[in-house]
Amino acid sequence: MHPADVTVNAGGVALEGSIALPEKAAGIVVFVHGSGSSRLSPRNRLVAQFLNQGRLGTLLFDLLTAQEAEIDERTGELRFDIDLLGRRLIGALDWLAARPEARGLPVGLFGASTGAAAALVAAAERPDQVAAVVSRGGRPDLAMEALPRVRASTLLIVGALDGPVIGMNRQAADRMQNEHRIEIVPGATHLFEEPGKLEKVAHLARDWFQQHLVAAEREQPAARSRKAGIPRARAPR
Repeated sequence: MHPADVTVNAGGVALEGSIALPEKAAGIVVFVHGSGSSRLSPRNRLVAQFLNQGRLGTLLFDLLTAQEAEIDERTGELRFDIDLLGRRLIGALDWLAARPEARGLPVGLFGASTGAAAALVAAAERPDQVAAVVSRGGRPDLAMEALPRVRASTLLIVGALDGPVIGMNRQAADRMQNEHRIEIVPGATHLFEEPGKLEKVAHLARDWFQQHLVAAEREQPAARSRKAGIPRARAPR
């Protein structure tokens, strides 16, 4: 399956992306890349391919325009602008919700580094749309104010050799009131560059999304019936 190139309209800004939807997808995962990266991140693409094999759609897109990326390359000023990145992601979620091929699919967010903070901000702002979040070597501490409002089930994956980031994730987890878990990957550093470590991340992410997006997919018909005033069928006595 080959991803299709798309232009994501995120709040009036055109951002380059690619979308892949396997047949009978159980949900779609939006990737939120980290500081200094892009939709072409080889790590995110590896995870995305693994999710596609597990019947999960994926959307990878640039959080910055080409001009903004050039500025950020020189100054580094935009990669930590979590408010900006969060707004871009919310715009991308709204764009995705209007796509016929993705309409009605449960949505997950996969955030890396600073992208994890943007993912949690968006999850807090779109609680009825985002069902699950996975953070890879993330900085959820940069979204502290949003964390108590996150309802999406959240998995925080950190390398065991990434000491400072482990502490940041634990501080963030203390602020969260949703279902959440910290997963420490033995022998892994911040980028999970060691043999087999990124594959471990991909397995953990796939299992988390499959569990929580499939559950959200099952709940949707009942939710639609309640909104439409259609009574649910009673179980036989």
